[in-house]
Amino acid sequence: MKKLIRISAVFALMSSCAVAQESDSIRVNPLKEVVLSDTKFAQSKEKSGKIIEVITTQDLAKKSGQSLATVLSQVAGVEINGNQSANGKNLGYYIRGGKNRQVLIMIDGIPVTDASGISFEYDLRLLPVEQVDKIEIMKGAASTLYGTGAATGIINITLKKSSRKAIQGNAYVNIGSNNTSDNHHYNGQDFNQGLSVNGEVKKISYFAGFNSTETKGMSQIAEPTSTDDYEQDRFSRQNLLGKIGFKATEKLTLDFFGAFDRIKNDFDFTFDNTGFNDTDANVTTSEQIRFGFAPKYKYNKGEFVLNSGFTKITRDYNELNTFANTVDYSVYDSRSVVLDGFNKYNVNKNFFIILGANYQFNDMESSTPFSTITDEGAKFNIIDGYTTLVYNSDFGLNVNAGGRLNHHSAYGNNFVYNFNPSYNFKTSFPLKVLASYSTAYITPSLYQLYSEYGNSDLTPEKNATVEAGFETELMDKKIRLSAVAFYRDQDNAIDFYFDPVTFDAYYVNVNGETKAKGVETSLNIALTSKLQLNGNYTFTQVDRALDRLIPKHKANASLGYQPSSRTFLGLDYQYFDARNDAYFDGNTFAVVTTQLGSYQLVNATAKYELIKNRLTVFGAAANLLNEEFVENVGYSTRGRNFRLGLNILL
Repeated sequence: MKKLIRISAVFALMSSCAVAQESDSIRVNPLKEVVLSDTKFAQSKEKSGKIIEVITTQDLAKKSGQSLATVLSQVAGVEINGNQSANGKNLGYYIRGGKNRQVLIMIDGIPVTDASGISFEYDLRLLPVEQVDKIEIMKGAASTLYGTGAATGIINITLKKSSRKAIQGNAYVNIGSNNTSDNHHYNGQDFNQGLSVNGEVKKISYFAGFNSTETKGMSQIAEPTSTDDYEQDRFSRQNLLGKIGFKATEKLTLDFFGAFDRIKNDFDFTFDNTGFNDTDANVTTSEQIRFGFAPKYKYNKGEFVLNSGFTKITRDYNELNTFANTVDYSVYDSRSVVLDGFNKYNVNKNFFIILGANYQFNDMESSTPFSTITDEGAKFNIIDGYTTLVYNSDFGLNVNAGGRLNHHSAYGNNFVYNFNPSYNFKTSFPLKVLASYSTAYITPSLYQLYSEYGNSDLTPEKNATVEAGFETELMDKKIRLSAVAFYRDQDNAIDFYFDPVTFDAYYVNVNGETKAKGVETSLNIALTSKLQLNGNYTFTQVDRALDRLIPKHKANASLGYQPSSRTFLGLDYQYFDARNDAYFDGNTFAVVTTQLGSYQLVNATAKYELIKNRLTVFGAAANLLNEEFVENVGYSTRGRNFRLGLNILL
């Protein structure tokens, strides 16, 4: 009851403030908006059998000063753990009770992964939000179209591209503080700057951008007492992005891209309750090289697309060996190749067929003080064929159904499928109802198969999700409301086994099912032509085996006020329920479970266009109430911080 009273009080405070002609929180978009995620081809949301969250360029502009992880964490049903911690802290992705390995990250429609990672997960810290143009989030099992890893959701990130002008430039810089709630040093500790040039000349379009981020001011590990003075863990990131497009004919376009991303940061020892986790000796570097080619060909009855990409990631670690008082060196290298060709054939105006084939190759090598893995012995390939049938009737019925046959060089064949009907009452009432049943798989990683703890007999984890919901617009589209209930079943999960008697340790498939269920709701109200209220609420309940760092209740809300075309004021609110966490206690040599308390965050943003269409300045305040809270047991979180910045369009 106390929690509800506190939430109501904050909502009342927000409602009393004249703080958006457009949404400042992540909103459910109008049903006419075009989305890609549920068919791989553009179609309006009213014909989609999913509730797809879209973060537009305009939404991102109203989130100036926030990281990509922080922006994503405001979406209904999405929790990015670590987004309020030190910049170098690893991130956890939680959608519908799933974790990192069950969330597929895509960049410009191409799946990305770190093939040397234990769970094949991709590190979102590599991407600056300033280079992002648009994000689509589709929750639920989606392996029929997207293959391995798309078990609880996909996050499709579209990076910036060229404008229609012959040449256009952009430069930005922002400076902020980076304190915990116990520190009040509001000098510059977080510096972010970048520039880009882009344009279109006849049949050629181009984009080139650079970003740099430098951060200090916080220790990853939380200081046990106010008298402790832990060293600051620095974070550094540089990003280069280039895109070239060529319109060969009216039907054929050729797109090329290349990117280099690098992060370097200090890190502390994993928290173990001994008080000896802070160190200034540990440094890690991660470098990513991506390039690819994406031709698109349109013909009378349809369209063919080939998405191809190559990713090479190198991670190295310099870590203090406390026993020998020396610094150990470890390095991990991985390569990933993706070729995904798919064709849309329009049988008639109401029915089209998608046929696709996907090829993936992954290998890795590593060298640590404890073991060596060579790329000759640690590699696999995947060859998948898939089809999806889409029927959009004239009277409102829409059906999306398909299947995918997965062939893996290590474990053989696997089949997944989906069935997703929806009905749009567009002639009588603006209401879309939907339901779906879909299955997914997660392939074992190279590390789980071929490391010193590897098990070559592993088979893929299996997921199945059933969901039902609705989406509607009321009062002449001034109110938009959506809700989805889901139930997810996870089977054959991959986990780590350790025998304390024989000291045998290896990865195994776990017999038995684990379940997650919940509800995701979003509400958007245009209070006036200049004032908008947006909010979402997520309820998630999981079995005990999955119950770590997943809040049962989570809410986001925002008010945006736009008194003129050049001024914007925004106020955001987030509520996180209590969560369970666990750590290995170095004093007792036992795993300890603990509960992290609930917390609330209030953030504010102000933007003003000093020179119309040329120069914009902004100020942002995070954690205005200076709430002291914990995201992960033993680690620091940010207190009240301020940021100032400007953006120049040339």
